[in-house]
Formats: sequence, C-alpha cells, structure tokens
Amino acid sequence: MQIAGIDLGDKPLFLAPMEDVTDPSFRYVCKHFGADMLYTEFISCDGLIRDAAKSVAKLRLFDYERPIGIQLYGNEIEPMVEAARVAEAAGPDLIDINFGCPVRKIAARGAGSGMMRDVPKMVEMTRRIVETVRLPVTVKTRLGWDEESKNIVEIAERLQDVGIAALTIHGRTRAQLYRGEADWTLIGEVKRNPRMHIPIIGNGDIDSPVKAAEAFERYGVDGIMIGRATFGRPWIFREIRHYLTCGELLKQPSVQERVELAKLHFAKSLEFKGEKVGVLEMRRHFSCYFKGLPDFKSTRLKLVTLTDPEEIRATLDYIAERWKGYDTSEITPPPLSHEV
Repeated sequence: MQIAGIDLGDKPLFLAPMEDVTDPSFRYVCKHFGADMLYTEFISCDGLIRDAAKSVAKLRLFDYERPIGIQLYGNEIEPMVEAARVAEAAGPDLIDINFGCPVRKIAARGAGSGMMRDVPKMVEMTRRIVETVRLPVTVKTRLGWDEESKNIVEIAERLQDVGIAALTIHGRTRAQLYRGEADWTLIGEVKRNPRMHIPIIGNGDIDSPVKAAEAFERYGVDGIMIGRATFGRPWIFREIRHYLTCGELLKQPSVQERVELAKLHFAKSLEFKGEKVGVLEMRRHFSCYFKGLPDFKSTRLKLVTLTDPEEIRATLDYIAERWKGYDTSEITPPPLSHEV
C-alpha cells in the first residue's frame, strides 16, 4: 500500500491519533512493536495559529517515527489552511484532517465529525488544504452524522475528487459516539466502489489479530487503524503482524515483559516531558499495563500516586517479583473507551 509516495508495505497497521494518549512516548513503544504509520495527537488549528504552547508542543517529531502524520481539526477554512502551513513546516510525512472526532465540545461547533453536517464546507476545506501544502493530505471521518445520514460513499468520492491521498473511515456515525459495534459494511462498500482509487483504511473495534485478519479478508481494506485497543496493549501490532504472517496467536507478554515495557515507556515519558509531567502522564498507562492482576489494588494505588521516579521503578521491580510466573492469558484487556 502507498499513500502518495509513502510505501507502507502490505496490509499496514496504523496507530490512531488519540488525544492525551499518542504523545511521543506512546508512539515510541507502538513503533517498537511494529506500527507501520503513526500520528500525533490531534491538534487544534486555532491553538496552532495562535502559537499556543500545548498545540505547538504536539508538532515535535522524531526521525525514528517515520512515516508520521500530523492531524488537524477546526471548523473554519482559513484557520485550517494556515494551520496546515504551520504543520507542514514541522516536517511530517503527511497532513491528516480530522472529520471524525465525536466529542461534543468539538462536534457541536462544527469541527471533527461536526463537519459531516456541512459536506460542501468539508469538501471545500479539504480542497483548499490540498492546494496549499506540498505534502499528501489524508482524511479521517465516520459513516455519517447519524443513522439517517450515512453518506460516506458520496463523501469519499467528493474528498477523492479534490485530491486527498487516502481516507480512513471509522465504522460508526457521530451519533453513536463509541457505543455499539462498529459497522464495517459501508467501509467495504467504499473500498469496492469502482470510482475509488485511493487507499481506504478501516477503523473501529479492531482489538484482536483475528478481527484484523477478518477485516482485511472480508472488506478488502488497504490498511487498518487501531486506536483504543492499543491503550495498555501496544504489543497488539506485533500480535496482528505475526498472525497475518503465520496464522498463529502469540502468547500475551509475561508480567516481567510488561514491567520492562512499562520501564521503557516511563523512561521515554520522562525524556520527552520532564519529571513532573512525565510521571503524571504515565499513571494512566501504568494502570492499563497491569490491569487484571489479582490483589493489585494497593500496588496500583502506589503507581498512580508516587511522584519520585526511583520509587516508581522500585514498585515496578516489586511487581515483576510479586507476580512472577503469573499466567497473563488470564488478564483482561483494558476496555475500549477512548479514541479520536
């Protein structure tokens, strides 16, 4: 599969952009486990053109992450065009437009999936960005605003006609948020549309190697984007790639392997964010790496309250020893709860 001149190989696996999740430290571990394409957290165009510190910080990229895209969202054309210029200057491999975020505070003002209520504006915004930047421009969106307006087949054609290089489709409407099961039938319909010639990436509820293989086989998508299922389980990329290649399911990482991964992730968080922020932002990840261990409540409480890095590392060493040999196949993966 190729996006413009970016060669992603056969059946590539994409890390979905997720606010407060896909920061540089998390992207590092996902790349370590074989993610073929990474994205930044999604970035507000207004914050970017106002030079807001939080938005600008999200532009920080590293060569080992490539290929990587910067994802932007906004509800007005001119600010989005200007933000695309700023993002391009940061040196990503592509610019991605977010027309899929269902969060009320974003969609209600016409950004993210809110743009699906004004398709002509969506198309015009995309056209202007494509004409402004030299990099490939891609889009992530949903099936439609609600059950009565599942117009993704038409939207896909119109976005392709104004020059996007690839399209990612989440198999829910905006009204569904993340409730119910993702419906991949319309994703498959877009892919089978003889008018479509750009790559189609499917997204939604891929939380196992078997589901990934079925999505490629049944719906014919060019790539798969994985979001919430990576949270606490970044090794899912390795699992899926092994299954696609060998047809075998890998064992879940041992407690010791999870501890070593948590230490690596923690080290990168401190490196990229500094001690105070790095510690705070790792707390959500610590909880998920060890979710399901028996009698873990008091240890979990330590991990999410300690502030000294050495004490945190000592607690991780304690976990490796205390639960040594525990059968991690019994650990329940974190619930699917958050994705942009």
